[in-house]
Amino acid sequence: MFEHPDYQGHEKVFFGHDPESGLRAVIAIHNSVRGPGLGGLRMRDYGTEHEALGDVLRLSRGMSYKNAMAGLPHGGGKAVILGDPTRLRTPALMRAMGRLVDSLGGRYITAQDSGIRVEDLRQLAETTAYVTGLRASYGADGEERTGDPSPATAVGVFHGIRACLEVVFGSDDPAGRSVAIQGLGSVGFRLAEALHAAGARLLVADIDAMRARRAADLFGAEVLPAASIHTAEVDVFAPCALGGAIDGETIQGLRTRVVAGAANNQLARPEFGTALHNAGILYAPDYVINAGGVIDVAAQLGDYRPEQVDARVVAIAGTLKTIFHEAAASGIQPEQVADRLAEQRMHRPDMKKADPETGSA
Repeated sequence: MFEHPDYQGHEKVFFGHDPESGLRAVIAIHNSVRGPGLGGLRMRDYGTEHEALGDVLRLSRGMSYKNAMAGLPHGGGKAVILGDPTRLRTPALMRAMGRLVDSLGGRYITAQDSGIRVEDLRQLAETTAYVTGLRASYGADGEERTGDPSPATAVGVFHGIRACLEVVFGSDDPAGRSVAIQGLGSVGFRLAEALHAAGARLLVADIDAMRARRAADLFGAEVLPAASIHTAEVDVFAPCALGGAIDGETIQGLRTRVVAGAANNQLARPEFGTALHNAGILYAPDYVINAGGVIDVAAQLGDYRPEQVDARVVAIAGTLKTIFHEAAASGIQPEQVADRLAEQRMHRPDMKKADPETGSA
């Protein structure tokens, strides 16, 4: 494992197997200086175990940076279950996963990610207390929440896109702007809804044709093939599917001024950030713009205050503006500025005493 290309100083990696339920899982903790690792649980039909390990290593590292930049008293952790969730996800498997999480004694706190539902987390919580994103609450707008982090993630990305528009076009108003959304899952669809309400013109793509057609019917979106949506001539390209969407081939086809979306690990390799910069494309660092969900579930570990959570999610726009300003002033790229700030925060053990609701010390 130490020779794995995605291993980057991770503190702990745990492998779990429960023959009775069929559980095969990996938990990775990247950095716990700020506090216990916090990050979602993903279930996916990985092609190989090597692929699953790479995914959990990349995602847990990303959570260290995300939690640090969000000001949360948590380190970075992530978990993956190997298997097709449509066939293998059962209550017994979730309870076995809960026992695996519980065996770490609080070093890792899990939450929802792709392939996992809030209902699954409730089953997992039967065997561990180290889970969040379960309870119903109400947002400042009066909308009932059920623990699902995707609404908060979508709100953060929406406001992050507005920050990008202001930097590039001088106005943060999405009205009349064109946005191509790649992926219409829980976050992508909500993002499309918010952008449509704000007057943006939408182009969408999803491997599920029904989702794309629904977006066309509800939002007047133009449906494009998933393999080529990145080539659409738009103001903003929003990757909201799986990671690695920005690679050499993608960059050659991009005809946009902004890349800002909800997906984790959007850059297939770090050097593609340089390629975007050289092409005159503003890139919103993914772990900054998509932090709304983890802000929400982290707050559920304490005294949940909806108005405070909503304010912190909306403030993602301000964090991005600060990054863009420093990048312009220093001549380095936004993701490099964000990395530097996050790494400084990751090595401040005093932040372990931060308020779990506000993230402030």
